[in-house]
Amino acid sequence: MSMLTPPGMGGQYRITGDKYPRMRPSRRRGRLAAAAVASAAVLGLLGWGTVQLIDVFTGGGGDAMAAGRTTDCRTKTAAGAGQAPAAQAKSLPAPGRITVNVYNATPRSGLAKQTADELRRRGFRIGKVGNAAKEYDKKVKGPGLLLGSPAAQDTSLRVLATQLSGAPLRADAREGADLDLIIGAAFKTLTRQQTADKAVTTLTAPGTTTAPAKKAC
Repeated sequence: MSMLTPPGMGGQYRITGDKYPRMRPSRRRGRLAAAAVASAAVLGLLGWGTVQLIDVFTGGGGDAMAAGRTTDCRTKTAAGAGQAPAAQAKSLPAPGRITVNVYNATPRSGLAKQTADELRRRGFRIGKVGNAAKEYDKKVKGPGLLLGSPAAQDTSLRVLATQLSGAPLRADAREGADLDLIIGAAFKTLTRQQTADKAVTTLTAPGTTTAPAKKAC
């Protein structure tokens, strides 16, 4: 082996000139490294493009979605704290503005006057008191019958109904605002005053209500 042969060459190379052989890296490894770098660049571009497309189609991405949720939350809260519909906002008349005629359709005497006196103590105005007309006399099977004009069906008749449970409401052809309470065969007594007063307060309270805001956001 020549003195110029580098150690470890095992005699595979022999120096014939005045230059050492050059050790070049494998071309295959270079190609693999270049391919890896190119793939990473392509994936990065694809990811960036996907994010941009999502922003375009969603109108601003996460910020827009958060803004949408906030707006929806404010809308629900405002709706929950708003006023009642106009149809419910109209309050019903208080007992002091309602005139009631009390008629007895039973064979028991004195019921009309006793009932009228009790209604007066509860704040109602009392009109006529006496026996029921022939068309109702001994023909009312339940505790009573409440009569009024068609306009009173959803107003003053509802207030009077709080005083006599189980009495049906009926409209007739009258034009005045007075109501009739006709005592029937099953009548025992008026509704307990505490219960009736509570019902009247609920009915005649202002129709505007405020609901507590719901923590839905």
